[in-house]
Amino acid sequence: MPSGKTLKLVLYELLQFAALIVPVFVIMERFALLIRDVRGQDVTAYWLVVSASIAYVTSVTLLAWLPLKYVILKQRRFITEITQWRPTALAYLILCTFPCFAIVIASSKIQVDCGKRYNDFSELPASLVLFSLVCVDIVERIRHCRLMGKSDNLDLDLDMSGLVLTNLQQVTTVSGQQHADEGLTQNQPETRNGITSGRQQDFTDTPSRSPISIRLPSAAYLYSSSSHRTYSGPLHVLWKKDGRSEVFVEGFMFWLDTVEMVRVAGEPSVFYSAWVFPVYVLAFLSCLQMIITPHSSLLSLAGVALQDLPFFIIRVGLIAEFGFVTPIFYPLKNVLVTLTYIYFTWLTKLRIFKRQSMF
Repeated sequence: MPSGKTLKLVLYELLQFAALIVPVFVIMERFALLIRDVRGQDVTAYWLVVSASIAYVTSVTLLAWLPLKYVILKQRRFITEITQWRPTALAYLILCTFPCFAIVIASSKIQVDCGKRYNDFSELPASLVLFSLVCVDIVERIRHCRLMGKSDNLDLDLDMSGLVLTNLQQVTTVSGQQHADEGLTQNQPETRNGITSGRQQDFTDTPSRSPISIRLPSAAYLYSSSSHRTYSGPLHVLWKKDGRSEVFVEGFMFWLDTVEMVRVAGEPSVFYSAWVFPVYVLAFLSCLQMIITPHSSLLSLAGVALQDLPFFIIRVGLIAEFGFVTPIFYPLKNVLVTLTYIYFTWLTKLRIFKRQSMF
């Protein structure tokens, strides 16, 4: 009987492999139907495209995906030393997302050249491809956590979940603490080389002192971040949370902007125009954020450089050309995120923004 850890590993690997091959098979089958219709119901062309998809999936599985998974599971040295980016995510983007987007762009070009509209692929890229991408991302983030019982690796109890007033006792000054310690140690013996003297110093029990003298009133109130620990009552079950479920929420919320961009590319007016090329290219570039580890400091810069700034530019062009094919909410979000990142990261370091008399 296999252990629970083995079953979890098999489950994760099957989910990632399904996310790798299912989008390719589905989109290639739709592309095969398009080629059949363009060539006058040619069944041979249909089966050639299907055969090509099977050959592609078999090749990338045997030559790229399985060797990569082998070195990762065996924890080879050159893989374990990688901490700032994820090799599995990079392989998935190259082997699945990139060819799927390329097939969609090719289908648009073929229909524009023949002058007929057969299939606009409006739903598949936005839903199937990106849903599989999100699943791969979530599996990579939750892989080291248990699926049963209490979470041990994604415990978010130390996060700033709320503010609550906490009553603190009086805090004396450093000088007062020193006088109190002197009074306690005067009558205590001191031992030197087996001889007892009148003083004793205990460095292990004496608390560390700060060079800053502080005095707070006896009824001082400060803010604490452990609201979910201090709260009790009949509705305490509503305050429960688990880091594993929050990974799923964060995973889908992170990709909503890219999903909206790909959805816009599925609009007939955009899909059968030259705008489909830059839209899908920028959407793929935004997916490169998946390579960076979730807690890396580089992720903020990558989000602005690969997503928010180029998305704002392309959305302004789309609105000027086709009208409001995308809600105005998204370009406003892009420009606000870009400006706030530039201001708080770079401009606040300038001398003019360090004045205490300002905000």
